[in-house]
Amino acid sequence: MTQNRFDDGTDPDDVPEWADQVMATVAHEVRRRRKELRMSAQDLADTCAEIGYPIPRNVIANMESGRRATLPLVEVMVLAKALNTYPICLLYPLGYVDRVQRLPLQDSVPTWDAMRWFTGDNPDYFVMEDEMLRNFRAHATHERALLAAIKGEKHERWRAEKAANPTEREEALEAHEQYAERAARAKHRLQNARAFIREDGGTPPRLPPELADVDPPDADTNPTEENDL
Repeated sequence: MTQNRFDDGTDPDDVPEWADQVMATVAHEVRRRRKELRMSAQDLADTCAEIGYPIPRNVIANMESGRRATLPLVEVMVLAKALNTYPICLLYPLGYVDRVQRLPLQDSVPTWDAMRWFTGDNPDYFVMEDEMLRNFRAHATHERALLAAIKGEKHERWRAEKAANPTEREEALEAHEQYAERAARAKHRLQNARAFIREDGGTPPRLPPELADVDPPDADTNPTEENDL
């Protein structure tokens, strides 16, 4: 189906369809990235085979030249791995393409805005954001905060033990207490985030060993405090 209108008055017959534009963007970025890494098309094909999903050299050549009619998502994922980048960066080449068309019959938008829409990193785009995505985003934020607080707490404890005089020791102990308070708040918020994920029928992310005590004995416990997300 061809596009039938453009706000700038461009004749749609002179412009590739939206799907073709998406494919052309990916193909161009694959070629640019491949050359940047000084890989031949055969090198790229060999790397894809090593990953476990062969993409023959002639297929890569046809894709880059625009002679290929389709580009499966699984190949975008494998090509990204082979090119040591992220799949999203092949779809939305930040810094190399200023604007892209998110969907058919829409004006182009800055590539950064399109990427944020695609990854769900722009909660303002939807009136009602996906609740599970919101909980996972909060989980990541609180986990980082807790790990940082624990690291600071350990460092200040070490400073207190190695203090050269009472003043330095007192300062370290005070800082240690502040980090301990931050850790307690972050832990509480992380526990709430994990409880909300379970409440909505999801499975929370696996925690690193140093946060093994975050989950209560009864992992199905629902959040009882206010939503700190």
